[in-house]
Amino acid sequence: MSPPDISIILVTWNAGEHLSRCLSALSNQTCKDFEIIIVDNGSTDDSLTVLNSWKDSPLTVKRLENNRGFAVANNIGVDIASGKWIVLLNADAYPESNWLENFIKAAKQHPEYNFFSSRQIQYNNPHLLDGAGDEYHVSGLAWRRYYNHIKSEYGAQQEEVFGACAASAMYCRKDFLEAGGFDEDYFSYFEDVDLSFRMRLAGGRCLYVPDAVVHHVGSASTGKLSDFVVYYGHRNLIWTYCKNMPGSLFWFYLLLHLLMNIFFIFSFMFKGKGHVILKAKWDALRGIPSVINKRRIIHKTRVVSSKEVSQFMSRGVLSPYWAARQRRRWGR
Repeated sequence: MSPPDISIILVTWNAGEHLSRCLSALSNQTCKDFEIIIVDNGSTDDSLTVLNSWKDSPLTVKRLENNRGFAVANNIGVDIASGKWIVLLNADAYPESNWLENFIKAAKQHPEYNFFSSRQIQYNNPHLLDGAGDEYHVSGLAWRRYYNHIKSEYGAQQEEVFGACAASAMYCRKDFLEAGGFDEDYFSYFEDVDLSFRMRLAGGRCLYVPDAVVHHVGSASTGKLSDFVVYYGHRNLIWTYCKNMPGSLFWFYLLLHLLMNIFFIFSFMFKGKGHVILKAKWDALRGIPSVINKRRIIHKTRVVSSKEVSQFMSRGVLSPYWAARQRRRWGR
């Protein structure tokens, strides 16, 4: 048998309650030319027992002895995959039946793009968007575009975006590998923003596909604004800025980047998470020598100009404020 055109990678960690529903959604896809690769990050619950009901499905299961992080687990899945297209899907993201078909249709209609982001709807608040691609701000912050916006009013247009949210995204496998895959030092959080940045520097482009829809629970394993999320998110955003931002943009926006980090240090200290945010920033600084070495490699092969890269960045000084305000609008 010829290999499938699409490899769907599900990274799980203590997600048993979501995995069965996710697999059911995949079994109902109108596009059938895919394989499923499950990489379990050392779950301590009975996550994989649900697979007993899926023995006749095109499943490959790789179980890791311990939690090696989202970045490592996905890279392992990509190494196992045989498809031309790599589709990443969180176990708590439930795709609609034509999700995969619409991803592939968009890729065929728009060969100038090599990675794609889906329309994410909040599972527990189905009138609200969970995201419409990733937005990257020149300060180094990033967020899901249109998060917490009314579904019927936003995110209906197919358009180019800065990057893809890896909760539901499709990448050309060849370009994913040439960009180096996910940076395994990140462990979790911001690894998809970093990959999007590197793929853009290599000439890649990301298309938001509004009719490729998933219903996403979100933070099912780690919790919103847990110490885990704060630490990895705020450590990794510094590495992403220092590693990827082209030289002229790096120096031009450096003061804004520093002020943003100072703001969040004080903000989280007032929220009782001072020890977490300080450790995140300290560890980020300790990792800068390694980041500089990676930067040299990335920018040695960069094929796009600073202007081309910045074209799809958010530059408004108040943009992060408005995004944060929207996040809080419905008590999130």
